[in-house]
Amino acid sequence: MDGIICVLGLLTLVLEGIWSQGVYAPPTVRIAHSGHACNVEEERFSERVYTIREGETLELSCLVTGHPRPQIRWTKTAGSVSDRFQDSSVFNETLHISKIQRHQGGRYYCKAENGLGSPAIKSIRVDVYYLDEPVVTVHQSIGEAKEQFYYERTVFLRCVANSNPPVRYSWHRGRDVLSQGSDKGVEIYEPFFTQLQGETKILKLKNLRPKDYANYSCIASVRNICGIADRKVIFRLTNKTAPASIKLLVEDPIVVNPGQTVSLVCIPTGGEPAPLLSWTSSSGSLPEKSVLKDGTLTLPAVTSADAGAYSCIATNNVGNPAKKTTTIIVRALKNGRFWITPDPYHNDDNIQIGREVKISCQVEATPPEELQFSWLKNGRALRSSERMVITHTDPDISPGNTHLDIIDLKFTDFGTYTCVAALRGGGIAEISIDVNISSTTVPPLFFSFLVPPTLTVPRGKSPLVVREGETVELECLVSGKPKPIILWSRSDKEAPMPDGSMQTESLDGVLRILNVSREMSGSYRCQTSQYNGFNVKPREAEVQLIVQYPPAVEPVFLEVRQGLSRSVSLLCRVLRAHPSRVLRFEWRLGSRLLHAGHFDSRDDTEYSVRSLTREAYGEYTCDIINEAGPGRCTFLLTGKAFAPEFYYDTYSPLWQNRPRVYGYKLQWTQMNPGAVDRIMAYRLGIRQTGQQRWWEQEIPVEGNIQKGELITHNLTELIRPEAYVVRLTPITRFGEGDSTTRIITYSAPTNPHLREFVCSFEEEPVCLFTQDKNDDFDWTRHSAATRDTKYTPNTGPSGDRSGARQGFYMYIETSRPRKEGDTARLLSPVFNVAPKNPYSITSPPAYCFSFYYHMYGKHIGSLNAFVKQKGQSTSDAGPVWSLSGNQGDRWRQAKISIHPVSSFQVIFEGIRGPGIEGDIAIDDVTLEEGECPDPPSNPIRGASAHTASSIWPLSVTLFFTVFVHQR
Repeated sequence: MDGIICVLGLLTLVLEGIWSQGVYAPPTVRIAHSGHACNVEEERFSERVYTIREGETLELSCLVTGHPRPQIRWTKTAGSVSDRFQDSSVFNETLHISKIQRHQGGRYYCKAENGLGSPAIKSIRVDVYYLDEPVVTVHQSIGEAKEQFYYERTVFLRCVANSNPPVRYSWHRGRDVLSQGSDKGVEIYEPFFTQLQGETKILKLKNLRPKDYANYSCIASVRNICGIADRKVIFRLTNKTAPASIKLLVEDPIVVNPGQTVSLVCIPTGGEPAPLLSWTSSSGSLPEKSVLKDGTLTLPAVTSADAGAYSCIATNNVGNPAKKTTTIIVRALKNGRFWITPDPYHNDDNIQIGREVKISCQVEATPPEELQFSWLKNGRALRSSERMVITHTDPDISPGNTHLDIIDLKFTDFGTYTCVAALRGGGIAEISIDVNISSTTVPPLFFSFLVPPTLTVPRGKSPLVVREGETVELECLVSGKPKPIILWSRSDKEAPMPDGSMQTESLDGVLRILNVSREMSGSYRCQTSQYNGFNVKPREAEVQLIVQYPPAVEPVFLEVRQGLSRSVSLLCRVLRAHPSRVLRFEWRLGSRLLHAGHFDSRDDTEYSVRSLTREAYGEYTCDIINEAGPGRCTFLLTGKAFAPEFYYDTYSPLWQNRPRVYGYKLQWTQMNPGAVDRIMAYRLGIRQTGQQRWWEQEIPVEGNIQKGELITHNLTELIRPEAYVVRLTPITRFGEGDSTTRIITYSAPTNPHLREFVCSFEEEPVCLFTQDKNDDFDWTRHSAATRDTKYTPNTGPSGDRSGARQGFYMYIETSRPRKEGDTARLLSPVFNVAPKNPYSITSPPAYCFSFYYHMYGKHIGSLNAFVKQKGQSTSDAGPVWSLSGNQGDRWRQAKISIHPVSSFQVIFEGIRGPGIEGDIAIDDVTLEEGECPDPPSNPIRGASAHTASSIWPLSVTLFFTVFVHQR
């Protein structure tokens, strides 16, 4: 008879598709939350909002199914404009953020993929709650004169605090609460509710009276959401209250030389309460070397980088902040340059005797109005004359320029001309620029000489052929007097230079490139700079650079697995190379040369092994060689079997047959079982975590393993609650294949066979109870010692069922944002039942379902208990117990006898009443075999149906009965 029952049970499992789970399956995913969340909201339209207080720890777990085991990836959308890091990701099943900050709120996505079907994606929105210290600012308005006897004075107190969710504000004068209409001299502005402003924030005091001079406190509140305490700020209003005023004891602007120390002194001249002083800079931040003390800002050893506007700001929260600004100007001369215009009246590049020559000099000066120029000829001062005309441009219009026009150039004008730039008052070194015009410049025989530059590429320097990784020098020969600077760029204007810039300067006309790469091939342009000493068109030339590199091949590495006596082919293909004419190829096994040859018109080479032997296993390399070197394909040829893939979605993997011992149903599939010789056995290794010793055994395999076939082996004699490391290695004729390891962790059975179940919610897993995903909000685990009832003191228990304030219970929090009619459902684990008569279910077993409830408060809604059997929905099940309304401040017990005929769950449903004083709590849930002895009177006398609707409950029941008895 036992054998018949076993067959029946196995038949049932097959019919229900349990064994079909072993085939490869695409991923599914859901997100579970843990950590220090303060509230979890399950809104409609599948919007999941996870609220957490700033500074707490965020933990989100990505729970996946699928085979092979999917890879997990967490990504996040930005919570704000300044927090865009969608590209960042975390490859862990659990996303952990300690001390979360407000900018880290946003939508988090969990993506799971294993190469089968489409990736599975779920998301959850994380809302970070916070409340900053409020700030009160005071403003005063003075009305029109009335009968010339007095002025009406009105004061506004404005309170602002950054928060999420939005703030509510309340005002107090001394100990008195201020509200609209409580005082004719007071108005409270209540603008419409906005996400940024909150609700009430402005207090208006009309026609100040003596009693209005008092301490005003603004209390900012987010209704104690997430346990965020209220924030309070006090402002004392007196008849001396006045906005801040300041004075700067410095000149504006301050002109200094580099290296000097500058002190900016700012003193308050008024304000009650005393203002606070701070300094800001036009650059955005003060220099690191700056020293701030008592309103004085000191900048030691100033440089040109320290120049700019500096502002002293005084704040005392009365009126607008006072601000005074001064500017620091650091004297400097820089960027001296010159150019020569041979003849401004003729469009040529020649200096000719008898024509005009114009020498121009340019210098940038700070401050520009202090710039002064002078000209020297052969070291002696030169004054402006009819033939030597000296002019200066207006420094307010353009950078400082001076020009020397030599009219009708003569031999007597030969010499060295010097342009000298200086700042009035000294302290800054002068800049001088020399221009030489001599008899060698303009020979008397020709009376003309081409002074502008020439630019050429040396013979043999273009095209330039080098190998990848070498150092190369691109060269352009330049002549001219003075010798110009050369600018290098790519001929393709979109391509950057090797250093990443678009243009590179060279004083000697040589561009040096270290470690040249294939991407640097192309044309390079050399060009004379714009200010090369002559006001002429730039010269340019091109250099062609050709970089040779070894062949790029595929595959770079490939593992090939094959069984003995089978044929195998290895293919190595050329992707690109320069020169593209490939010379030869060489195949090797280790260091032994197998085959070599030259390429024809093909771009690949193949090596074949007709009948694979054990001696032919090893590392094969194929070198494809050109003038620049070899490119290598590597193949690891082996008969090792692929690693097995553990199946994580095992149905009921844990069981317990003795109090201290548990077992585990280990399941796996074999990756590509037909790729190598038949797998004859698996070597199973197991060790306790934290220990070094392994226990090993062999699991024989009969016949060929099919792809996707689910293989099962039961692990027994595991000590509860220890975790174990399991290692699985396939064995073929070749020997051992690749191993796979995983960790087995004990947890309470998710589908326990019911004898007695007791749950007091003292542990965090809450006895495997779960939250219904289709309700409006969640049940909360709390103790009286940690629960804050400041705003709802007249509801909820003052301790757990035993009266201990440290004990835990489950309750529904009915404060905002909950509304009337919202439901929260708590689901037990699934329990399997066994009939007293194992050969018949005509007399289904009875169980006593009991729990304690606390329903205290004037807004109590309803508490319902359901027994949901397999195949039923919650709405079909109907409540087996229900109670509504205030039951007093004490714990009461409910007992219900139930008679399930198949696996079942118990469900607690809490429904929110009309107000916030409606917290409902439960504790000490038990399920015991047998009818309830003397149960208390139940609001609903009922139990689940006594008849089965189909053969499936019978089959499941029979299977678990046999399974338990055999253990």
